[in-house]
Amino acid sequence: MITMRAGWVVAATLLAAVALAAQDTAPAPGNASIRATDLEADVRFLAGDGMRGRLTDTDGNRQAAEFISSRFARLGLSAVGSDGTHFHRFDLMTTQLGDDNRLRVPDLPPQDRQLGDEFYPDPASASGESGGAVVFVGFGIAAPSLGHDDYQTANLAGKVALMLNHEPGEFEANSRFDGVMTSEESRSVRKILAAQAQGAVAVLLAPDLHNHAGERGLTRPIRGVWPDRPPRVARYELASWLAAVQIPVVQISATLAERIVEAAGRSFEELAAAAERHGGIAAVDIPGPGVEMTTSVHRRTVPNRNVVGLVAGADPRYRHEWIVISAHYDHEGTTGQRIFNGADDDASGVAGLIEIAEAYAVAAREGFRPQRSILLAAWNSEEQGLLGAWAYTQAPLHPLAQTVAVLNMDMIGRDEEIPAVGDPRFRGLAPQRAESNRNAVNILGYSRSPDLRRAAEGANGTTGLELKFRYDDNSSNLLRRSDHWPFLYRGVPAIFIHTGLHPDYHTERDRPDTLNYAKMARIVRMVHQLSWNLAQNSGRPIYSGP
Repeated sequence: MITMRAGWVVAATLLAAVALAAQDTAPAPGNASIRATDLEADVRFLAGDGMRGRLTDTDGNRQAAEFISSRFARLGLSAVGSDGTHFHRFDLMTTQLGDDNRLRVPDLPPQDRQLGDEFYPDPASASGESGGAVVFVGFGIAAPSLGHDDYQTANLAGKVALMLNHEPGEFEANSRFDGVMTSEESRSVRKILAAQAQGAVAVLLAPDLHNHAGERGLTRPIRGVWPDRPPRVARYELASWLAAVQIPVVQISATLAERIVEAAGRSFEELAAAAERHGGIAAVDIPGPGVEMTTSVHRRTVPNRNVVGLVAGADPRYRHEWIVISAHYDHEGTTGQRIFNGADDDASGVAGLIEIAEAYAVAAREGFRPQRSILLAAWNSEEQGLLGAWAYTQAPLHPLAQTVAVLNMDMIGRDEEIPAVGDPRFRGLAPQRAESNRNAVNILGYSRSPDLRRAAEGANGTTGLELKFRYDDNSSNLLRRSDHWPFLYRGVPAIFIHTGLHPDYHTERDRPDTLNYAKMARIVRMVHQLSWNLAQNSGRPIYSGP
């Protein structure tokens, strides 16, 4: 028999479920204000020739940021950025090869190694002199969440860490390091900082021979890392990451790594294979030939900024919880007479962001405000490695633990079209025609939060798009190729709304007149609806991991 109290609990639960279902299907206030004509106007401005492709650290990029900031201000979004502005400021860093780079192995003739053939400083290296005995630490990865630690037995105080590039199980579909896709744990700067934290005075990075048979030289040739001429697009990194590296770091050839290890009576290939050990390797001291190195790398700090604006939540119980809606405003710039306008990538997403901001402004004028707060964020330097989003997760404006979800729009203006001919831009994607995707939009990140997937499906009830959930575990690596990824890496539920790649992707043909603005409007309405539903629901989506 159900008691009176239990009966009330059941009744309340059923009423809540009915209310949530009704809320998901009722159009969000202001949703009808999202119009194709408005989206097209903003795309044509952001992707016009005058913006010169919006490349990081150019006038066009800065003009785009000012334009988005002015729109946010006009629409009444709160200035929650740096110094009470609509800008979330951070620094990037570029590096140039200096004149004095040396590597010596005193007990291994010839003592002085050849720059470019046997070694070069890693771009993450600090400038300085160091040296000492060598300790092999496998892949140099410390990832407690994955049950892997290559430092559990290491004594690196005053020593040089020798580690492999890449990661365990690099080509294994069932690897805990994100299967066949390169994981964040393989990022060199993360490995370097882990070794530095253990007391290493320098780091040697070497090829993983057992995974790349026959590669006796450097993992990458020096000209690919330190080109003779400045590249068209500078190589940027987060200044906060590079500034934390205080020790010399050198990439060495497989042949040199073999000689250092063999001089101590060990086999480098056997050590490399042992680094695949589940849970991490037991560190191996390499007695005998220590190393001495001098690195010279010139670092230049580049100020940068995201554009942010907040719709403050109305409910005191939930306003401290934020939902982030995002897109990136940078693109690839120009080369010669070619302008990479980036209409789909990602002026389309930024236009959607502005329209959603306007929808919330319209709702506010009509007396409707979300219970949770909504942060509208236009990230910069996505094309340089998601750097604006990484910078935000490094120094968020609000705790990530109180971030309910991230809804990232990147390339929402076309129909996915994958040509049959081989093209590295479309690696891992099955050929398909645009006609098959006329009503389709891809949702990525769904596997890490089934709750957020269900919420997206519910929000789509008012727009009737064909939501495709197909690319989370795919060698194209699409899951890690836009600004939702830094949030997923930090355990925040996040999805990537994306109509797909096409032959104009990253070419000068990605222009405003190629976009389907009617379809865009439906997608933006769906994202706005999803954000409103998430803001109003008492529950919040759970991050369930990979």
